Amino acid sequence: MRPDVLIAAELRELIPDHALRDLAVRWLPGTAATPSGQYLALIPLLSRPVRTAELERLPNLKIVANCAVGVDNIDLSAAEQRGVTVTNTPDVLTDATADLTWALILAVARRLKEGQRLIAGGRWRGWHPTQLLGLELAGRTLGIVGAGRIGQAVARRAAGFGMRVLYSSRTHKPEFERATGASHVDLNTLLGQSDVVSLHLPATDQTRGLFDRERLALCKEGALFINTARGDLIHEAALMEALERGQLGGAGLDVFADEPCIPAPLVDHPRVVVLPHIGSATTDTRRAMAALALRNVLAILAGEAPITPVLR
Repeated sequence: MRPDVLIAAELRELIPDHALRDLAVRWLPGTAATPSGQYLALIPLLSRPVRTAELERLPNLKIVANCAVGVDNIDLSAAEQRGVTVTNTPDVLTDATADLTWALILAVARRLKEGQRLIAGGRWRGWHPTQLLGLELAGRTLGIVGAGRIGQAVARRAAGFGMRVLYSSRTHKPEFERATGASHVDLNTLLGQSDVVSLHLPATDQTRGLFDRERLALCKEGALFINTARGDLIHEAALMEALERGQLGGAGLDVFADEPCIPAPLVDHPRVVVLPHIGSATTDTRRAMAALALRNVLAILAGEAPITPVLR
C-alpha cells in the first residue's frame, strides 16, 4: 500500500508524475486548512503554519519537509516532542537569491524605479547631465549581515563591482575571507561604514525586529538597505522614518513583515524597490527545491537519514 502524503498544491507543476509513483498524494491548496488523517509526510510552503494544532491532527506524521530554507512556519519544539523530522531546502536556492539581491542593489543604486516612472508618466524630456544621479558602486563598501550560504554568495559577486566587503556573523569565516577579502566586524561597525547593507539572517527570537529605529540610526548617511532574507528582521515604520529623514538613501525589499500585505508608503516611495518575495523564483531553482523536499520525504519513508535535516 502506498504511503499517504500531503503536498502543497502549488508545487504540482514542479514535480514530475514519475517521482510520485510510490506515494498516494493529496494536493493541499494554500487556502485550505491542514486536514486530519493518517498522513506520513507533509511538504508545505513557508506560508503554511505547522504548529501544535496541525501536528495533533496528523498523529502518524514522520516528516515535515519544508519547501524553503527557512522553517519559521514550523513549531520545532512541538515537532521534536512528537518525533517528527523537519527538513528544509538549503543550497539549491543560493545563487538565485544572491542574483536577486544584486538586482535590488543595482535597481536602488541607479534609481531605476524613478526612471521607469518618469517614462511611464510621460514626463521624460530627454537626456540631462544631472538627471537621476545614482550611487556608483566601484570603491564603495558592501556590508553583509549574516554570512551563511546566501550572504557569502552575494559577497562573492561584489568583486565584479570593485566593492570592499565587510561582514558580521557569530563566527569568523576564514575561507570566505580568503576567497573574497571580506573583513569580519561587529554589526554596529558594519552599519557605520557600509554604503550598501544587505541582510541575510534567519528569523529567530534574537533577530526579529533587530533593525529598529535605534539600529537604523547607526547606518552611514545615505546608505542603501537591502533585504532578501526575512521581513520581520525590520521595523518597517522605522525604515520609512530613516528614508524620510535621509538616513538611508534607498531600500530594496523582497520580503515583508506581514506578507502579502505591504505598507503603502513603502510601495509608493520613489527610492524603495519592492518585489513579491521572488528571491528563489527561477524555474531551475523552484524545481530543485521541490525535488529536494521530496527526496527528504522518500528517505524518511524508506527508513534512511534525511538529506537536509533541521530537526531529526
